[in-house]
Amino acid sequence: MPWLGATAAAVLTTVIQTWLGVGSTTAGLVFLTLVVWMATQSGLAVSLYCAALCALSFDFFYLPPVHRFTLAGPQEWVSMSTFLACSVVAGRVAERARRQARHAEQRREDVERLNLLGQEMMLYEDAAGLMSELPRILQRIFLLDAVAIYVREPERFFASSDDMPMSLEASLSALGHSQLTVTMLPGEIAALPLMMGMRNVGAMGWRPAVLSPEAAAAVSAQVGIALARVLAMEASARAEAQREGERLRTALIDSLTHELRTPLTSIRVAATTLLEGGKGLDDATRQDLAEIVAEESARLDGLIGEAVEMAEIDANVVQVNAVPQHTRPLLQNAVDKSHAALTKHQVAVVVQEPDTPAMFDPQLLSRVLRHLLENAARYTPPGSRIVLRSRRAAERLEFDVEDNGPGIDPSDLPLIFEKFYRGKDSSGKGKGTGMGLAIVRAILVAHGGGIEVASGPGQGTKFRFWVPLNEKPENGSS
Repeated sequence: MPWLGATAAAVLTTVIQTWLGVGSTTAGLVFLTLVVWMATQSGLAVSLYCAALCALSFDFFYLPPVHRFTLAGPQEWVSMSTFLACSVVAGRVAERARRQARHAEQRREDVERLNLLGQEMMLYEDAAGLMSELPRILQRIFLLDAVAIYVREPERFFASSDDMPMSLEASLSALGHSQLTVTMLPGEIAALPLMMGMRNVGAMGWRPAVLSPEAAAAVSAQVGIALARVLAMEASARAEAQREGERLRTALIDSLTHELRTPLTSIRVAATTLLEGGKGLDDATRQDLAEIVAEESARLDGLIGEAVEMAEIDANVVQVNAVPQHTRPLLQNAVDKSHAALTKHQVAVVVQEPDTPAMFDPQLLSRVLRHLLENAARYTPPGSRIVLRSRRAAERLEFDVEDNGPGIDPSDLPLIFEKFYRGKDSSGKGKGTGMGLAIVRAILVAHGGGIEVASGPGQGTKFRFWVPLNEKPENGSS
């Protein structure tokens, strides 16, 4: 304890000097040195206490009359006054030097921590991830108990722990709309606004309030820079998404315009021929023209259906309604609904037994299977074999749609799930919009699953897709 140490040091110094028989001048200098040393080690208050003890010892043992707490004359009063004045001045100077050294060390530590903060922030390429982790980074680097950050636009709140007061978000929100400096909030939380230039972008709170005003301002500037980076990246992402949306919208319009005109032209020519040809057409010709109208009408209906599906996916309105279902009826139903496309193909359904019920959305998975079946029928020659399989693997329910057709060119494989992409050799193998596989992937992602493809020229194609395997209804499911 500093006070006990000061007492022991004064007593020990007095005993040693008395035993050695030093003079009053030497004793005064030794006592003064002790006072200065105490000031550098324990602060001004302890040094003044030590100075009082040394003054009493100096008076009692070295100033006449000796061994009495009285002063004999003016010279003794001057000596005592000079000793006390020197002790006070030396103590204050030493305390100031000690305080400045402590501040310099604190500033050095703050600079090191700010550099470390900047380095860690630069490691994050994901700006949104940086903002969610920034409170924990600040807590760790600056040895704080908790840190919270409020962002104004868009309004968000991040905290390093869950034990922050419930009212903190509202308090930081109010502070984020003001121009105040560091202030104290309920719960012994220090807070200040986050500025980006002259604009207030949020607020930050921390506990305990150990950061100096300079360090807090520097941290605020660093966090403001991080916020500016997040906002800039989000604005850039929104602009890029808008440009991509416009590009896709244009591509969709161009693709649909081209694809819709083809069946419409065929329907119009066939209908006009039927109307204008009158009785001059034989029954076989009439039948051919009627089949053209029926076939192209079906194709037109399919194109519109795919466009509607793509619009639903882009609008994020796909709903997954999982119910207990067997896989065999799902596969057989998909085959039945695709009968028109599969009339010239051999289709086999293979189901792993036992076919116990699992939770999935039969409507969504039926759409996926129909897209894959019709795709296989479109790009394989008549008589080709198409196999549908289902099985349980690890924690997922897997489905295969496999054909023994000509396969897919390796250069097309990385792109076949992209919107409007059609393979290099697709023009001679069938009529499609390039939306089917993109719809398939989007449906499976919404279902929590995925899809992959394995193929090669002359080796056939296998599409494997999966959804999470859950054999029990979740709470609240029908």
